[in-house]
Parts: sequence; structure tokens; C-alpha cells
Amino acid sequence: MTPPQLKRSFDRKVANAVNKKGDKASIANTFGLPAGKSYSCPGATSVCESVCYAGKLEKLFKGVRTNLLHNWELLKDADEPIMVDLLENMIAEFRKDCEKKSAPLLFRIHWDGDFFNDKYTRAWQYVILTNTDIQFWVYTRVEAAALMLKGISNLSLYYSTDSENKQIGVSLKKDHGIRLAYLAKNFAIGQADMKELFNKPGAKCPENLKTIPLISNAGSACVSCGLCVYSKSDIVFSSSKK
Repeated sequence: MTPPQLKRSFDRKVANAVNKKGDKASIANTFGLPAGKSYSCPGATSVCESVCYAGKLEKLFKGVRTNLLHNWELLKDADEPIMVDLLENMIAEFRKDCEKKSAPLLFRIHWDGDFFNDKYTRAWQYVILTNTDIQFWVYTRVEAAALMLKGISNLSLYYSTDSENKQIGVSLKKDHGIRLAYLAKNFAIGQADMKELFNKPGAKCPENLKTIPLISNAGSACVSCGLCVYSKSDIVFSSSKK
């Protein structure tokens, strides 16, 4: 009997390979868990909960919710070695898919969900450190996870912040050099807040700003842009896309 496996997701925004038409991801290069404080998001704020696009997709698409809950059930009560095995097996399958299509080894951790406890964070830390040829990227609202994962060369790490948790973000950036992903009502407010705190406004997410497409023949928005994938800049998101 085949042991249970974690399920990866296809996400057009973060895809490392796209189909010939340029409208679908051809490799599942991301992974998710159900969102919300009752599941995998202990650091959620009322700001992020009010606009959570991933949570909205869970409600819209039953199959998406089913896959996320499958992953949650496998991980939520697992011991750390079991978590490592599950994640390692998932990444090994991802690697095989990339080799078949000669695709770059780019993997987005948590298109939905977050690091729900320290055991789980350590499991990911181990997997990232043992797959150094894969470029991982992740956003988290969990301070302990950000501190645990900082400084890993093949991980682009962002602490997701807003008006409610920005003091944690200030500390993480000033004391530990962790990049910030700042969510505001609009870009003007977000960049003004960032400039006041750090003397630099941060970059506007071009897909959120609608200056680049979600996906095209040239690739996905995130991979085409590269700002977050390779930790090039602090980033600002607008809940109103203005």
C-alpha cells in the first residue's frame, strides 16, 4: 500500500513552467495548508484575514479545500521526523517534474497557510538546507518561524506585515535583516509607512499593481518579476490594487 503523500498545487502566479498557450502552470511548484487561526495561521491579523485571497479560493473551489485539508491532516499532529519525510518526498517529486521539463528549481512554500508550530518550521528548515540547488521563497506572519529560517542562502524569506503587526516587522528588519512584505489599503499608504519606518518605500508588487500579467508565454508573474523569488527588495501589496 502506497503511504500517504502531501499534495502540491498548481498556481499560475508563481509557476516555474507554463504551458504553450501561456495560460496554465505545467508544474505544481507550490504547497498549501488551510488558512486561518483555527488551522495553520497563528500569526494572522484582522487585516490579513479580511482580504485573504487564498482563503477566498478555499471557499470558491471545493477541490482546493480538499487538498489543503488533506495536507493539514497529515501534518498537524505528526512528529517532526514524519513531517520531514512527508516534505522530502514531496520535494523529490517536484524535482523529478522539473527534470522532465528542464524547468528551473523554484518552489513557493505556502501559497496558502503558514508555519503552524516550531516542529513544522524545523522540518521545512531541514528540507530547505538539504536541497540547496532549489530556490525556495515564502511569506510568513509567524515571528518565531522568521527567526528560525533567517539567513538560509537558498530561501527568500519575507515577514508579512501590516498596520497591526508592523512593530514586529520593524524589529525583524532592523535587528535581523529580514525582508518585509507590507500590506496596506493602497500603495500610497504602504509606501508612506515603509518610508517613515525605514527611509525606503519598498517596491510595489507589479502583478498586484497590474503592470504585468498573472501568467503569459513569458512565464508567471512572480518568476518573471523575480523581486520576491530572489529577495531583491522589500515589497508592498495593496488590498485595493490601487
